[in-house]
Amino acid sequence: MEISGKKAVVVGGASGFGRATVEALVKRGARVAILDRPAPHSKGQEVADGIGVPFFATDVTDFAGTERALAGAVDALGGLHIVVTTAGGGAAMRTLTKDGPHDLDIFRQVTDLNLIGTFNVSRLAAAHMSKNDPVDEEAEERGVIVNTSSIAAFEGQIGQVAYTASKAAIAAMCLTMARDLGSVGIRVLAIAPSLFATGLTQGIPDEYAAVLTKDAAFPKRLGKPEEYAKLALAIVENPMLNGQCLRLDAGQRFAPK
Repeated sequence: MEISGKKAVVVGGASGFGRATVEALVKRGARVAILDRPAPHSKGQEVADGIGVPFFATDVTDFAGTERALAGAVDALGGLHIVVTTAGGGAAMRTLTKDGPHDLDIFRQVTDLNLIGTFNVSRLAAAHMSKNDPVDEEAEERGVIVNTSSIAAFEGQIGQVAYTASKAAIAAMCLTMARDLGSVGIRVLAIAPSLFATGLTQGIPDEYAAVLTKDAAFPKRLGKPEEYAKLALAIVENPMLNGQCLRLDAGQRFAPK
């Protein structure tokens, strides 16, 4: 799909992977809207104003609110061709702790944030995209959905059981969702990053970053948000990419801890 002139929504677009993707899409001529948490939880409005795109305050665990925010963004843009979901988080807790079994509410919270939030945006975005005229008469393509998994989906570390389960489900959904939506010309993929300089790892000393990435093949460093954005845009542009989760990890494989 040619990016220039297309309408895109980036969920979690105020920081990290999302912000880098917003900036890359705008640079390539797309019309973009940011969905992210309201202040003071994010700098969504400030970031959006700085880039010159609309902002819609959204808590992805408020599923009805997310539906309203996405509809508002689509109205503001005049359509939807691309959605990238980067909102997410985790919790450190073993299946069995010294105090008893894993807290079920925490597991549900992580699942709601990562998995249910991602699926909710994906299903709603697909409904909007299905109304598009094909962007390419030969390919009959109408939209692209790019979700964010993690290499923890495949090598979850000790204490990551909730995070691993949610991210593995995002990876697993790709093929089934792509098959569901193939008849209407919508592609579905996910990116599984390793450790990137976002959130808690942003700005950590080089010596700590070296320890965290010692198992990578090359390069042995934290990934950069703009490298995620490059892959997201490459996915959008290549119509033969579909139904899979792509690792973005410098050849790193997580150890148990």
